Amino acid sequence: MRHYVLWIAMVLVPVAGTIVLLLPVGEINDACMSVIEHPVRAKALDLSSYPEGTPERPVHLLFMHHSCGGQLLAAPGPDVGTNSIHSTHPNGGGLRARLENASYLVHEASYDSRIGQATDIFDWPPKFRDRMADILACDSQDLRHTNGRRNQIVVFKSCFPNNVFRSEGHAPGKAEGPDLTVWNAKAAYAALLPEFAKHPDVLFVCVTAPPLAPKSAPKPLWRQLVSMVRGPAYDAVEAARLAREFNNWLVDQNGWLNTSTLTNVVIFDYYDILTGEGVSNVSVYPTGDGFDSHPSSAGNQRAAEAFERFLNRAVRRAGITP
Repeated sequence: MRHYVLWIAMVLVPVAGTIVLLLPVGEINDACMSVIEHPVRAKALDLSSYPEGTPERPVHLLFMHHSCGGQLLAAPGPDVGTNSIHSTHPNGGGLRARLENASYLVHEASYDSRIGQATDIFDWPPKFRDRMADILACDSQDLRHTNGRRNQIVVFKSCFPNNVFRSEGHAPGKAEGPDLTVWNAKAAYAALLPEFAKHPDVLFVCVTAPPLAPKSAPKPLWRQLVSMVRGPAYDAVEAARLAREFNNWLVDQNGWLNTSTLTNVVIFDYYDILTGEGVSNVSVYPTGDGFDSHPSSAGNQRAAEAFERFLNRAVRRAGITP
């Protein structure tokens, strides 16, 4: 792998003479600048035997998300909205309109709400364990449904920082974290299944976190100096590899749901779609000239189209609609 190191000259002027010290201020490598080719992809659950037509009656759906989920739902256009709940956004994928046209009644919880504020991997076990009644009753943010209505579908998604894995970790992992290792993340998701089993009439849809952008912004000089002394905070290429490993485990038939008989839990592989269906371990739909992990409108529109078909089949597998 080739590494390209950018250098600056720092001139120190002591009492006698001039010393020129070269310091690295940024590093770009082939694996991050381009796609990481031929990663191993998961063999996902096959829902093709279920019809993909729209439900025959309205279905209440709650989506718990932060910025990427809000942009996925939004229509393409200017940034209009608050707390990552947008009607339109430059990165809009148009998922909300697709779902509403397909008989889903879309509800959202995001920043600045008790239900939507915390969406990292280690937040899910206590949230679903302690706040399930509030989740199922959520209309919008902290507003609740009236007349005893409940959400029949709960979609939940962590954002891309949850793909910055530090290491494999150690089995069996700790569901409470706090270190973001592959084994700790596996333990957190394993802890969700007993909670989902208590609500067989609700479909729980896990959306994998978006992949990381292919480029990393240059670090300030002081951080470069710290890295030279302490070593880098994390290896971007290794983090991307571990992200693929973990997300494959979530999706694969021999992964998270391997021993589960639950038909009310499914995984939508947003991560894999945004990596170009396996051409990379990083995003092929980044924004900000490749430095921003928020997916572009093109990536989100592609994911939205796939999600609609996926959900229509998943609700039939779960028995929520005929």
